[in-house]
Amino acid sequence: MTRRAVSSDRAPEALGPYSQAIVAGGFVFCSGMAGIDPATGAIPEGIEAQTEQALLNLAAVLAAAGASMDDVVKTTIFYADVEDFSRLNEIYARHMPDPPPARSAPANVRLPRGLLVSIEATAVLPAISP
Repeated sequence: MTRRAVSSDRAPEALGPYSQAIVAGGFVFCSGMAGIDPATGAIPEGIEAQTEQALLNLAAVLAAAGASMDDVVKTTIFYADVEDFSRLNEIYARHMPDPPPARSAPANVRLPRGLLVSIEATAVLPAISP
């Protein structure tokens, strides 16, 4: 099996020794995307703004891999405060296909740099027509 790293300059650089995503076996495995503005490195205020930016970053990495949010089959959302669940969910739902992907959402997670949310995803690469 071959695997290749994927990156996008429309998403923030990795905060450590990992790839933004890996393509392998017909899947795209995306690392956790935080709500960091890729152009400025700024972290927006609040769970809604960080969730929105995290999902835009995720979409950018998926696009670089040849996929989109419509191809996502599983997400995991790590977030800092369980009280933010409904507001996070509202933003998340606007970005997900119907039916939405399977999901896990552990709360009360300490994230680096005081981040409020990190969203990772697995997507299936769309079939390429001959």
